[in-house]
Order: sequence, then C-alpha cells, then structure tokens
Amino acid sequence: MNCFSTRMHDGGEVDVRACYTAISVASILNILDNELVQNVGNYIVSCQTYEGGIAGEPGSEAHGGYTFCGLAAMILIGEVNRLDLPSLIVSNTRKSEQGGVSALIQRLHSIVDEPLMPSDAEDDCSTGTESSATSDVCDGEQDLEGNLSHADDTCHLRQEGEQTTCDPVNFFNIGLNFIRGHSKLEPLFHSVALQQYILLCSQEEGGFRDKPGKHKDYYHTCYCLSGLSVCQYSWSKKAGSPPLPGMVLGSYSNLLQPVHPLFNVVLDQFYEAHEFFSRT
Repeated sequence: MNCFSTRMHDGGEVDVRACYTAISVASILNILDNELVQNVGNYIVSCQTYEGGIAGEPGSEAHGGYTFCGLAAMILIGEVNRLDLPSLIVSNTRKSEQGGVSALIQRLHSIVDEPLMPSDAEDDCSTGTESSATSDVCDGEQDLEGNLSHADDTCHLRQEGEQTTCDPVNFFNIGLNFIRGHSKLEPLFHSVALQQYILLCSQEEGGFRDKPGKHKDYYHTCYCLSGLSVCQYSWSKKAGSPPLPGMVLGSYSNLLQPVHPLFNVVLDQFYEAHEFFSRT
C-alpha cells in the first residue's frame, strides 16, 4: 500500500497530527487538491488499530487526539468510509471524555451511506426496536457532494498508477457542507459531566491543563475551550443555533461561541475565511 504522511517540522515526528494540520489548513485556504491528498488516506487507514481508534503512526496505540486528527482529515479528503467506523464509534464511546471525536461522529450521518453502529444496532433496525441514536442512521443517509461516500469515487485515488475516471472532488466545500447538515444523532458523551471536568479539574488561574497535577499551557487551554464549546452546543441540531436550556454549566457568562468541529476554529471565523478564500 502506498502511503504518504507529513512531518510536523524539520527533524520532527511523522504522524497523523501532521496529516491533519496540513489537510485542514489547505482546506481552509482553498489549495487542497488531488496532489496534496494522494495516499494520505492510505497512511491514516494504516494507523487505525484493532480496537477501532487511530494511532499516531502504524503499529502504535490508539489515542483520542490522534483519533480526532485522523477522523477529521479523512472527512476533509472525502475518504472517511475507508475507516472501520462502527469500531471507531465503539472505541470512542468507551472513552467518554473524547468530546471532539464525538462531535464529528454526530454529523457523520450526512456523509456516509452505511449504518454507523455495530451489528447489534443493525438488528434493531430490522426489528423496529431501534434506539433514538440508531433510528436516524438506519434510514439511509445522503453524502456531502453526492459522490463522496466511497473512496473509489474520489478522483485523487489512483489505481495501478492511473487516475480513476470520475468528476473532481470539491474539497473546499466539504467543511462547509459538513457543518450545514442537521445533527440527527444524540451526543455520545455526557455533555454536562464533561463540562464539570473541564471547569473543575482542568481549569486553573489563567488557563487550562491536561489533568490535575499538570501545568497549564496554551495547547490544552485551546482544546479545553473548544471542548467546552462542543459540550454546550452538543444537543443543538443546527450549527450556530443557541444551546438548549440547561446545557451551559454554571452562569450564562460561561457560554462560548460555537466552533467548527473539523477545524477547531470559531464558526463565524470559519464562514468568513470560507467566503474570502472562495474568491481565489
């Protein structure tokens, strides 16, 4: 299998984080093309482990951060169906603190055309006893561009050294269409409990930390704030709509702006950037 990965910096690591960083930045700047994404999907698929999560590199242990990076990158290049999504979801639900991954899973129904839950959920569909989460993914979904549900349908994939013959993929609009869809799945994590952990365990004066006993830093401050925003809007069906009553822990002054779950940027700023770079 031909793979292509990206290095974090000169002399730095080669892992899924770098793939996500390169793909997400190129997507926002409207420079993502077939050449940039070629074989990236192969590398990320090779990093998915037997338990369903995604590791930083092939043969390593899966990790929540790498799973987010890998899943988001695969969505942005239109190859998410190449992953074992049911196993990834099961792995994520066993680690309920992974709110970022769950935020992506909530909207996956709009870009895949297969049931997202394991086989027992498929049985629920056939018997008519589906849960609220599985009922919406068993009715059949519509993909983003109408041709992004299968890896074979994307022109940037090559077979035996030759490009497949299909219409080009509009990489630039994947992120926009992803957030425009209505979320039908309920959150796969306890949104209030996760806010409690962030505010009571991760927060210290002037920033946020990984866990109690660690020091605050910019990296974890960024992702804690993003996670807090994801929690507050996790039950909102439409991106940008206000959070439901009781979904903001503490005073209403704790309310943050919604973020785009693929790019981890404030939603309004994403819309502004998308409009600006659409002119290029």
